[in-house]
Amino acid sequence: MIEALVRPAGPYSLRLSARRDVFESVLPGGGIGAAWQRVDGAVTLRAPDEASLVLLRFMLALDHDTTEFGRRFRSDPLLGRSIRELSGLRPLRLPTVAQAVLRAICGQLIEARRARAIERAVIRACGDSVPTRETIGRLSPAELRRFGLATHRASALVRLCRTLDLERLRELPIEAVEARLLRERGFGRWSLGIVALEGLGSYRHGLVGDLSLVKLCSALRGRWVELPETAELLAPYEEWAGLAGVYLLAGWHRGLVPGADADVARVVRVASRRAA
Repeated sequence: MIEALVRPAGPYSLRLSARRDVFESVLPGGGIGAAWQRVDGAVTLRAPDEASLVLLRFMLALDHDTTEFGRRFRSDPLLGRSIRELSGLRPLRLPTVAQAVLRAICGQLIEARRARAIERAVIRACGDSVPTRETIGRLSPAELRRFGLATHRASALVRLCRTLDLERLRELPIEAVEARLLRERGFGRWSLGIVALEGLGSYRHGLVGDLSLVKLCSALRGRWVELPETAELLAPYEEWAGLAGVYLLAGWHRGLVPGADADVARVVRVASRRAA
């Protein structure tokens, strides 16, 4: 094992980002990466080799400076308080783009706990703690259906893993990735947001249509909103839309978003169900 001391670019809180003081993750090849933050803000990384250190640094978003995001939106009426009180929060990334694609497809339009159970079942079937396009691509759509994936989603996952060099997507402009992935049947804006945030480390795309954003938007507007309306919520934040969504949800759960009462979201949801 080797260690490196890294000073994050811009404001950074490992505790806020990882929700714990010591971060650990399985890395490709089976090694374990770990990180913890010193009181002076520097982050200590520990991994099996240099390549693993580089990957761990990417997974923790240590070099993605969010200073400009804070400068532009710290006075935003909706987002400002969350930015000020949650300074240093950054969404973490997965070890492989393949795992982000898997998560994006598993999580479409189903309850989060069920989606993660399907994801874990697929990873176990891959025989590796960190799935790759090769290990996922060896599975058949029929096998994936047995884990709970719908037919068209199972087919899309296998097709993407067998035909596209997923890890190379990290080297491409996000616009090119967006155009390619959205050509896939059933691969929509929410799935693109997952891949962008958790696979590519891009803050350009948010989780449009995410149920939590639907609830937040409904609380703000006093009525149950349609999925596309969550895109309107994130649109003002432009190239920072994905990160804005992360801060909005984190802030909402802490009562930091003005005018967004969780009780209102529950009431309007019940009312919409009765009206239907």
